[in-house]
Amino acid sequence: MSHDVAAAIERVRERIALACQRAGRDPGSVQLVPVSKGHSEQLIRAAYDAGMRVFGENYAQELAAKATGLGDLPELRWRFIGHLQRNKIKLIERARATVDTVDSSRLAEAISTRAAARGGNVEVLIQVNIGGETQKSGCGPDEVPALVASVRALPNVTLRGLMTVAPHLEDVEATRPFFAALRELAEAQNLSELSMGMTHDLEQAVEEGATMLRIGTAIFGPRPATKR
Repeated sequence: MSHDVAAAIERVRERIALACQRAGRDPGSVQLVPVSKGHSEQLIRAAYDAGMRVFGENYAQELAAKATGLGDLPELRWRFIGHLQRNKIKLIERARATVDTVDSSRLAEAISTRAAARGGNVEVLIQVNIGGETQKSGCGPDEVPALVASVRALPNVTLRGLMTVAPHLEDVEATRPFFAALRELAEAQNLSELSMGMTHDLEQAVEEGATMLRIGTAIFGPRPATKR
């Protein structure tokens, strides 16, 4: 394998450790979630061998296929981090994935209904469009309190926190206010998980309170230019 996944993971961990040091945080308080969208099962196995256990996927069908193909890895867990259509919930359910992109009460209710039918429970995060970008999914910051209350009232669903994709800005330091705003929203709702920060802005996210980082390129390299 030409790309050394284990070495890449170590480099990312070093970045996290330095950011935690600057923020006075324990590196163990930040979970690294490799984003394997568009990458091969071989690379996921390499990351698993390097100690990774939880992976993020953006497409329901791709997640379902990989969950089946990698079913021999006993500790492998999945987080769904893409836009989820209600008719694809069954695919996520089969993979026993956490859903990090709940952005409406209708979606949360559909997840709850499916989970109840099999007698299970699904952990979720609410996705917040913190930058108000029209091309991105997520509820508005002002909608968070009502959606949190709605999700918390549902059976078979456990709300753990908030997730966002910050605006991709040329000056990465300018992402800080967006991360800080998500942290304040989570604190106001007594939510502990903050999924924010990717390859280019992980330091700023950690320093502003991220508990979960979604890292793709820095671990797996650029995605291959192939048709899905």
